[in-house]
Amino acid sequence: MKFSEKIIGCAIEVHKSLGPGLLESAYLECLFYELQSIGLKVEKQRALPLVYKGIKLEANYRLDLIVEDKVIIEVKSVEALNDVHVAQVLTCLKLSGCKVGLLMNFNVLRLVEGLKRLVNKF
Repeated sequence: MKFSEKIIGCAIEVHKSLGPGLLESAYLECLFYELQSIGLKVEKQRALPLVYKGIKLEANYRLDLIVEDKVIIEVKSVEALNDVHVAQVLTCLKLSGCKVGLLMNFNVLRLVEGLKRLVNKF
């Protein structure tokens, strides 16, 4: 099973258990638990500095989840994903140097409808 498939499987498990309509924080905590339970290294709310002219600046960027220092997960519970959400993940990918980001909206009937996989092209 591919790495991102394991992550998505955990997200589907959370969505099946909780359904849509809860706060993002509930999905984030449960997804954090599920990822750890299958043995993945996962961090939540990691600060992400902005490096400008070689200096690290605090820019208040935080990664919802980062798995194995490779995949960023942005958790949402909104009516619909929009371009701002995509831009947020792409910015975090660029600043972190990670290659893959998963944008997950749990406020949908089927999680697959609220899932976007984004790739860092920078």
